[in-house]
Amino acid sequence: MFIDFAPRVKAYLCHQGLSPEAAEDLAQETLINVWRKAGTFDPSKASASAWIFTIARNLRVDALRRERHPSLLAEDLQPSLTEPKTPEEVYVGRESERDIRKALSALPQEQLEVLHMSFFMGRAHADIAQELGLPLGTVKSRLRLAVAHLRATVSRR
Repeated sequence: MFIDFAPRVKAYLCHQGLSPEAAEDLAQETLINVWRKAGTFDPSKASASAWIFTIARNLRVDALRRERHPSLLAEDLQPSLTEPKTPEEVYVGRESERDIRKALSALPQEQLEVLHMSFFMGRAHADIAQELGLPLGTVKSRLRLAVAHLRATVSRR
């Protein structure tokens, strides 16, 4: 299994802007995490490849954070318990969330599917096209239309 995913994870990380050396390091770290967390994998939530690429994406985000803020400690990432949100902030957050959910529910299923795979699962457009058996241009068009619809719908509010 690792033989199949190592080059794909490295290519994905290179595509995300990492140097080949950094991508190889993060790919190795990804596969180590996959090995360590194998017991937590739930096939009812996602495919194995989606789970692996999600781990790689999360490690990439963590690496970017460390790069940009080397002095940032893990506890600094936790929300402060002493500074609760104001009722207005809570209300605005709930309104925004409601608007986004409403806009997502208005998308055609085929657009929602590629949007989910691209943005929430971190899949490459070519991988989505291959998995769904669609031309790459169709995947890109569906994503473009979905994002345009979301922007137009949410910005009206």
